[in-house]
Amino acid sequence: MNRSVLFLFFLIGLAVIGRAQQFPGATQLPGGFGQGGFGQTTSPGSATGGSFGGIDDSTRVIYGPKTTRYILEDDIFNNRKKLYTMDTTMDDAHRFLYVQRAQNLYQDLGNLGTPMRNVFVPVPQQLGAQTGYSVFSPYAYQTMQVKYFNTKSPFTDMYLALGGRNQNILRFDFAQNITPRWNVGFNAQRFTSQKQFGTSGANDPTKLLAQNWGFLGHTNYQSKNEKYTLLAHFINMNHSVEEQGGVLPGTNLDGSRNDYAYTGDALLTNGSASATSSALGPRGNEIRNDWHIYHQYVLDQGFQIYQRLDYNRHKNSYHDEYLQANYAFYPTILGDTSTIYQDARFRLVENQFGLKGIYDRRGSAFNYRAYLRNRIYGQYTRYNTSGANENEYETRRTETFLGGWLGYYFPDSLSQVTAEAEYQVGGGYRLQGQFESKYLTAGYSSIFANPTLLQERFQSHIFFWRNNFNLRGYNHAYGKLNLRYKKLLIQPGIDYYLLSNYIYFDTAAVVRQLNGSFSVLRTGLGYHFEVGKFLASGQAYYTVQSRRDVLRTPPFFMNARFQYELLYAKVLYIQIGVDLHYKSPYYADAYMPVTQQFYVQNEKKVEGYVLADLFANLRVNRTRLFVKLTHANQGVFQPGYFVAPDYLAMRRSFAFGVDWYLFD
Repeated sequence: MNRSVLFLFFLIGLAVIGRAQQFPGATQLPGGFGQGGFGQTTSPGSATGGSFGGIDDSTRVIYGPKTTRYILEDDIFNNRKKLYTMDTTMDDAHRFLYVQRAQNLYQDLGNLGTPMRNVFVPVPQQLGAQTGYSVFSPYAYQTMQVKYFNTKSPFTDMYLALGGRNQNILRFDFAQNITPRWNVGFNAQRFTSQKQFGTSGANDPTKLLAQNWGFLGHTNYQSKNEKYTLLAHFINMNHSVEEQGGVLPGTNLDGSRNDYAYTGDALLTNGSASATSSALGPRGNEIRNDWHIYHQYVLDQGFQIYQRLDYNRHKNSYHDEYLQANYAFYPTILGDTSTIYQDARFRLVENQFGLKGIYDRRGSAFNYRAYLRNRIYGQYTRYNTSGANENEYETRRTETFLGGWLGYYFPDSLSQVTAEAEYQVGGGYRLQGQFESKYLTAGYSSIFANPTLLQERFQSHIFFWRNNFNLRGYNHAYGKLNLRYKKLLIQPGIDYYLLSNYIYFDTAAVVRQLNGSFSVLRTGLGYHFEVGKFLASGQAYYTVQSRRDVLRTPPFFMNARFQYELLYAKVLYIQIGVDLHYKSPYYADAYMPVTQQFYVQNEKKVEGYVLADLFANLRVNRTRLFVKLTHANQGVFQPGYFVAPDYLAMRRSFAFGVDWYLFD
C-alpha cells in the first residue's frame, strides 16, 4: 500500500470522527527540582548520533528510527551538537490527555480542552509584560519544543486516540529533506470533547464542549561548511470551549441530594437547544499565530553571531448572548443585561541578537553568550457597554533587555555549572544559576517581573480595574539527589520559594496584590525500581506554606505506576499496569470565564480521592497502540470526585489509541 493511499485513508478517518486532535509537541511543565530550567545535559561541542547533514544518495541504508533524526533549538542555541532519534518505546503511550502527560502537575476542569492551571507555584518564565491569558496555552505547540528534522526519506507520524466519553485526538506529522541540508515539515492536529453534564441527551446540538485546530509548519537549513544555520516555524491554534460554570447538584430517587450529578444541569446554559439558533452561549476562545526565526553564523572559532525574531498575534475572547438566563452566575452587572462581549487582541514583535561561543580545553568546555533583546507590543481590548454600544482601550509599549550567559563543563562530561543574568531597562531582572552532576542537581533563580497586562487593566460591564502594581518577585532555591542502589533509583528533593508582591485573584475574582513576602516549601521523593520485567515508579510531594489565603496548593501530592512487560508470539511487546494519582483535599481555585482566570475560593474542597487508570501498551515493529480503562475505581468508595470547584472528574471510560511511524 503506497503512501498516497495511506494518507487518503487517514483523511477519511479524520472526516469520520469529525472532531479530534493531538499533543502540540509536549506540554511545558511547571518548574520544580530544576525542571524547565536552563541547564544542559550534554557538553557543548559533543556529538550524539552523527552529523547534521542529510544521508548521501550513494549510501545504502535501511530507513528507520535511527536514520530519522531531529534537533531542538535549545541545543543549537547552546552549541550542543545533539541529535535525537524517534521514540519507539511503549512508555507513557497510554497517557494521551494533556494533564496526564504533564505528570498531573497541571489541572483542568475535568475534560479535554478545558482551561488549565499549575497545581503548584506558577513562576513567570521570562521578563517583560505578558497578556495574562494563559489557560489555553498548554494546548498550543511550544516554540522551544519544535522538532527540526533531518531525514532524506519521507517521515510520517499518524496518531489517533479515541478517548472515553467522546474525547478524541488526531494528529498527522510529516517531514522530508529537500536537499541533504534543507528539511521542511508540518504537524496538523485536531481534538474535540463533549459535555458530560448540562445536555439534553445524545441528540443535543449543543453537546460539543471543546474543539481545537492546531498547525505547525517548520523548516531548517545548514550551509555546506556548517557555518550558517537557520531554524524557522509558524504556529497556529484555534481553540474554543463552551463554558458551563460547573454542575448543579441533582436529586436521588429517594429525594436526597446528589452532589455527583454527572448528567445534571450546568450553572451556565446556552438558553436554547435549537440547532438553528444564531446566538452564542457562554464561550471562551483563543486564536494565536506565531512566527519564529532563529539563525546563527560562525565568524571564527569561539565567535558566533545569532538572531531570534518573533512575531505573535493572539486573540482571546468571551461571549455570552444568554446573559439573562445566566444572570445569577456573574457578579454585579454594571450595564447591558442581555449579552457579554469581550475581545482582547495582542500583537508582539520581539528581536534578540547577540554574540556567543564555545572554547574547548583538555576535555572541558567553556560557553558564553551576550545579547540585546527588544520587544514592541500592544494589546487592544473591546467590550460591550449597553445595547450595540462598544468601548475600547489599548496599551502600547516598548521594552529593552540586556543579558548574558556562562557555562562551564567539566572533563567528566557529566558535571556542569551554568549562570544567566538578564536586566530589563527601567524594570525587573532575572538571575539563574545551576550545578549539575551525576549525583546532585542544585540551583537558584530570582525573577522580578512586571504584572500581566490583564492584571494591570481590565474593563467590562462585569469587572473593572486599573492598577499600578509593583514588580512581582519569585525566588526559588532547589536541589535533587540521584541515589542509585542496584535496581533502585531514589531522588529526594526540595524546592523553596520566597514570593514577594504576589498577585492573585480574590474570592470576588478581582485582581489583588499582596504587600510583603511569604514562603512555600515543597519536599519531594521520586523513585524508580525495576526487577526483571516488573517496574514500580512514581513521585510524591509534601508542601507547607506561610500563607494559604492567597495561594492554594494540595499539601500532599502523589503519582505511582506499577507495570509488567511481556512478549507474545515473539513479535508483540506488551506493557500492562496501573497508574495511581492522589491529591489531598484542598480549596482549589475556581474559574471565572469572563477574564479567563482562576481565583481563590473558600466554599468547596476538591480532590481527596485516589484515581486509578488501568492500561495496556502494545508495540508491533514500529507501531504503538494502547488500550486504557480510565477512572477504573469509580464507585468503589464514592460515585466520583471534583477536580475543581463544581467540576467533576471524568467518569469511568474506555480509550484506545494508535501511533504509526512510516519512514519510507
